[in-house]
Amino acid sequence: MRLRRAALAALAMSALTVGATTMGTMAWTLPAMAQTVTMRISHQVPTAHHLHKMLLNFQQYVKDTAKGDIDVQLFPAEQLHKAGENHPAVARGVVEAALSVNQQWGNTIPEMQVVVIPYLFGELDKIRKFVGSEAAHRLEKKIEEKGVKHLAWFYITRQAIYTSQKKAILEPADFKGLKIRGFNRIADAALEALGAAPSAMPGPEVYNALQTGVLDAGLTDLSAAYSRRFYEVQKYGTVTPSLTVYFHLYVNPRWWAGLKPEHRTILETAARKAEQDAITITEATAAEALKQLQDKGMQLTVHGPGQIETWKAAMQKPVMDAFIKAAPEGGPALIDLLGKL
Repeated sequence: MRLRRAALAALAMSALTVGATTMGTMAWTLPAMAQTVTMRISHQVPTAHHLHKMLLNFQQYVKDTAKGDIDVQLFPAEQLHKAGENHPAVARGVVEAALSVNQQWGNTIPEMQVVVIPYLFGELDKIRKFVGSEAAHRLEKKIEEKGVKHLAWFYITRQAIYTSQKKAILEPADFKGLKIRGFNRIADAALEALGAAPSAMPGPEVYNALQTGVLDAGLTDLSAAYSRRFYEVQKYGTVTPSLTVYFHLYVNPRWWAGLKPEHRTILETAARKAEQDAITITEATAAEALKQLQDKGMQLTVHGPGQIETWKAAMQKPVMDAFIKAAPEGGPALIDLLGKL
């Protein structure tokens, strides 16, 4: 009996020793297992849009450079959050990163509307100089005041397309009475001045609104018009360099602060590369989308210098006035800074 009790005690001691050793091993190995950083990126555009293609390049660069230490996961087409939910989700730390289009900030950051003042900022040379400029730095500061950290600007378009079904929008007078997709109170001032009835809505909702007659006309960029299949519900399109659009990538500040310095460097380098690549990709995509829409049967009118001046005279001042009223302190300086690029 004594021998049996002694054997049982030895077994128990052995089990405790093994357990302690295992726990000790786990304590040492867990940090090594937890080295992979997850970066989920939420955005609103479909996978066919060139923004998503830019993000795929960003993802691949990080994967190749970080050697598996950073796992960038993309969630397009509002899979993770709706367009209007991305900013609060990142600010609260629900998701690590997201992208928003500049006009979605509306009155929250009215200064972000400076690039959609009609025909103010459409020259490619200025767009190339924007990233890293004083104007960009001031806008980044405004973004970071809203509880997120700015990481990159993704240039998306300098060519707007105004689509319609019943008749082409050829002259400023043709806007009168149209229910058209709008962006926000500032950007829509031109449409209202022309007698249209703009209705602000995110891009993913526009197709159904056009299909059901909630809207008579659409407003978007060339790539989005194709990737969102506007050609199925709209017969006409007028292409004009009336506004410039950026999506910007931002991250949760606490998540960012917790990264290793070398991981932050990789992501910053990937962001700078993506910003430069965005210009080449966007310009090529716009040319391709124009042809694709025509191949799908849309009748397109592309503005020349004379038409641009006519539309500029009708559209720029109402938006300029609304912008300065909404951003009286920083707005005029931003207009001046963009003009000097």
